[in-house]
Amino acid sequence: MQNNWIENFNGLRRLPEDVKALLRSGSVVVRAPKGACIFAPGQTADNLLLLLEGTVKVIQKSESGREVFLYRVHAGESCVLTTACMLAFEDYSAEGTAETDVKAIAIPRAIFDDLVGKSPVFREFVFAAYSRRITDLFTLIDDIVFQRMDVRLASRLLELADTRQTVRATHVVLASELGTAREVISRILSEFQRRGWIEQSRGEVKLLDPDGLEHLARASGTHRA
Repeated sequence: MQNNWIENFNGLRRLPEDVKALLRSGSVVVRAPKGACIFAPGQTADNLLLLLEGTVKVIQKSESGREVFLYRVHAGESCVLTTACMLAFEDYSAEGTAETDVKAIAIPRAIFDDLVGKSPVFREFVFAAYSRRITDLFTLIDDIVFQRMDVRLASRLLELADTRQTVRATHVVLASELGTAREVISRILSEFQRRGWIEQSRGEVKLLDPDGLEHLARASGTHRA
């Protein structure tokens, strides 16, 4: 893995061999178990993390304790907040938590700074990922401000469902995902169940009629594959 990890990231495959060699020799593989804190507000971003396995959930917490889901980092992606903090020499302002066991490549700041300045391919990789995620965050803001909560919940259930059409999340977790109160989520899920779209059990939501949820999400233009 230490020798071949670059092939997991499309934007890095075009790097010259000498730059690839620098990345391989200067980076390290890091691991974290499910539930581990990857970074937290006030911490310094010392390494660019490129995810090889698992998912990391990034959330923002207010002083009152309310949580707002920002985005997930999946295998083959980098964390845009880490990139922003490293570019601006700022500390983290949000929290990243391992949703599964994760494995990542850590590229130290010295190598990151050197390659951003000297390698057009590496610089393009960094800023292309940054641009995509910023677009996603603007879409999130639009959803929070303008979209109905039932529409947003339908879209998120479709996004989180596994191959068995099951979402393994409590009402509290779903409320955190959408930046609202648990009571709001519980009320909407009850309505979805009344319509025959879902079935609820402890810590799970089974999608009985994904097409019904899809119709609700697409009718308001919020569902994105």
